[in-house]
Amino acid sequence: MLSVRAYVPADEARWDAVVAQSRNGTFLHRRAYMDYHSHRYVDASLMVEDDGEPVAVLPANREGDSVASHAGLTYGGLVASRGLRAEATLEAFERIGEHYRGEGIRRFVYKPVPHVFHAAAAEEDLYALHRLGASLVRRDLSSVLSPRERPAMNTMRRRAIARARAAGVAMRVGTDMAPFHALLASVLERHGAVPTHSTAELTLLRSHFPGQIVLHEAHRGDELLAGVVVYDFGHTVHTQYLAASAAGRACGALSLLLAELVGGVYAQRPHFSFGISTEDEGRVLNPGLVAQKESFGARAVVHDRYEWVL
Repeated sequence: MLSVRAYVPADEARWDAVVAQSRNGTFLHRRAYMDYHSHRYVDASLMVEDDGEPVAVLPANREGDSVASHAGLTYGGLVASRGLRAEATLEAFERIGEHYRGEGIRRFVYKPVPHVFHAAAAEEDLYALHRLGASLVRRDLSSVLSPRERPAMNTMRRRAIARARAAGVAMRVGTDMAPFHALLASVLERHGAVPTHSTAELTLLRSHFPGQIVLHEAHRGDELLAGVVVYDFGHTVHTQYLAASAAGRACGALSLLLAELVGGVYAQRPHFSFGISTEDEGRVLNPGLVAQKESFGARAVVHDRYEWVL
């Protein structure tokens, strides 16, 4: 019989061990990543145990009488060990519901890990949510391609890449987040937005995950023209941030940088994710943004959100 209890800091090593051996966990679920912004959230994470041994973990935070998995992460979800099967997953969710109801929680918002980030099949949680009456309340559209299949880029993208090469644009791995972050902030400011992470936060996270959070830059001489912050999950690579200066846009620097990443650096990976292109909780598709990603050959994968009334 499974049991569920609240996570405490002393569980960090056991929590991370579950994530490392799981079918659907990524380094976003590691406590060193989750806890960088712990001051912003009331933690409500859970350990799922079988006879005292953890078999799954649930990253979560609480706000009033609601719990989300996880408001501070792109996706949360039940991170399941390779041995957790369908019936046990259903039991785990029943125990999770009992635990949260006992804590006065009335609503559970669940963001499952999209399948392209799975190391192995792991959608027992979606079946459990269906059985327990949860409802799909939001769907965002993300764009993903398979570098190993050598996806075809459109003519406009190929011309931009050729223009950047002719202009002498070269790529390299960045060592300082500050110049790229300043460029990113200036680009987002035009759209009335700001980066999710500060320079200090990005620098801290990269220090925790130096081989998995990588800044790739496009330069012409000493001039930074474009940059991409990549989250490398192993089987899937995700572009967390992309930005190009006016000069970079004019010469196609970002196109060349992405082409080199897809066709060179990460050419043997199963999936390369460009992130979502939807706004207003998934109700509005940004046509220019999704077309840019599709021009590299990417196509749609959805990021779902469920609500379980407890």
